[in-house]
Amino acid sequence: MQRLLAPCSKLAYTTRYIANPTYPNPCDIFINHRGIDTKKTISGLLYDHFTRQRLTAFLDSKSLKPGDRLFVEIDMAIKACGVGIAVFSPRYCDSYFCLHELTMLMENKKRVIPIFCNVKPSELCIKDDRTRPAAEIRRFQLALEEAKYTVGLTFDTSNGYALLFSRINIHL
Repeated sequence: MQRLLAPCSKLAYTTRYIANPTYPNPCDIFINHRGIDTKKTISGLLYDHFTRQRLTAFLDSKSLKPGDRLFVEIDMAIKACGVGIAVFSPRYCDSYFCLHELTMLMENKKRVIPIFCNVKPSELCIKDDRTRPAAEIRRFQLALEEAKYTVGLTFDTSNGYALLFSRINIHL
């Protein structure tokens, strides 16, 4: 008897995420950041700091495994997290992933603590290069505006990290 199967990747994807609609490893803190700017500095150090504090943090470079689907895993982690830390850097708004994650945090009504790293809130803006639908750009702009007008922390990398860690602990 011959079996007809759906393509393996689609079947595995559907079975895995429909059967388990909640994120299997909910995190306390989701770290939203521009990897190229902050992954090996402030974002990585925040992840390590939270881990030492026995908090479960989600940082894509440390939390995702080979074969994980980026949008699926990240969206589920955001929905399951308690708090979002948005690390804004000079090139943050150039990243579709950063803006998508920030929008997910805001639309899911998560508490977001902005950290402005070597950038002022007024310097953050989305440039519409017309490669994305206007409705999506508008969602990103609304999320960014909401984050810019949320009380956050400013951080200048030339001043060191110790003060930032003590300040962030107070706000969690």
